[in-house]
Amino acid sequence: MKQPWIHNAKTDWRFILSPPFLVLAVIILFQSQIQNLEHHYSFYTWLVLIVFVDVAHVYSTLFKTYFIREEFQKRKLLYLGIPAISLIFGLIFYQFGSLVFWSGLALVAVFHFVRQQYGFMRLYARFEKAGFSKFCDGIAIYSATIFPMLYWIKTPRAFNWFVENEFSWLDSIPDYVPVITLIYYIILGIWLLKTVYFFVKNQSFNIPKNAIIVGTYLSWYFGIVYFNNDLIFTLLNVISHGIPYIALIYIREIEQKESSSLKQLSIFKTGFGILLFVLIILGFAFFEELMWEVLVWREHFSIESFEVSISWQQFLVPLLVVPQLTHYLLDGFIWRNRKT
Repeated sequence: MKQPWIHNAKTDWRFILSPPFLVLAVIILFQSQIQNLEHHYSFYTWLVLIVFVDVAHVYSTLFKTYFIREEFQKRKLLYLGIPAISLIFGLIFYQFGSLVFWSGLALVAVFHFVRQQYGFMRLYARFEKAGFSKFCDGIAIYSATIFPMLYWIKTPRAFNWFVENEFSWLDSIPDYVPVITLIYYIILGIWLLKTVYFFVKNQSFNIPKNAIIVGTYLSWYFGIVYFNNDLIFTLLNVISHGIPYIALIYIREIEQKESSSLKQLSIFKTGFGILLFVLIILGFAFFEELMWEVLVWREHFSIESFEVSISWQQFLVPLLVVPQLTHYLLDGFIWRNRKT
């Protein structure tokens, strides 16, 4: 069969499909060194993984939305309304306490991460007809992502999504781990049998779609369930999510568009433009995290004159979360395509 690459096989493998496989291979080969790296170089791992990948991927959305004048004018209400709604809801939820605020944001973030994997799977299955095979692929993606999160809630982990005890309010739920573990492996077994069956029957194999599903199973299972390590979780979670998203933005919104339609943004199609694209999103990410560090977290560095009282944080934290929450919410709109 003709493979449904987004750009081409080489680019897709390098930036979209391979990250979870490569990261997991590195983790398996260098487990002791990674644990030592986490202990001695936490600032640099935080800078590279959290700031330059996780936060940077949030700002890559600008090249699909706010940086495109025609797109912004066409959906101005959406692009102005979502940040406003994000701020309002943030202010409201923070009044119930910081733990309620961060727990709610964590659930929205998890939903966003799950849906991105489903979105990539559907993108690579865009030429396939609806039916049992497509339905089974969707169930497999949701199983690959939701089971590890449900396992996390009932099994203490050495890491968190945003803050400690963010899922503690779910501790009262009876232990369901044995049941969901059985369901998880049944779904995985059915998906494997289905894939083999349709390969033999149709003599076709959708390489990128199945790579996304397998990569999702591996990154979420080993990152959350198998290993109980903060850095390993961050490596698999952040890189497998952030790098493909940034690549997708550049491929679909810059590389595959004509220079005439890009207008001023056509500069990003050049070799220098790729570097400029990366520098811009890194710059936005660094500035945001600098504000978080100086005004709120004060974990890696701080400025004494910028000490912020607890009372001010109830306004400052929801304000600083606006870019991230806007990214989560906008993703539910900007990737929808009603065409066949």
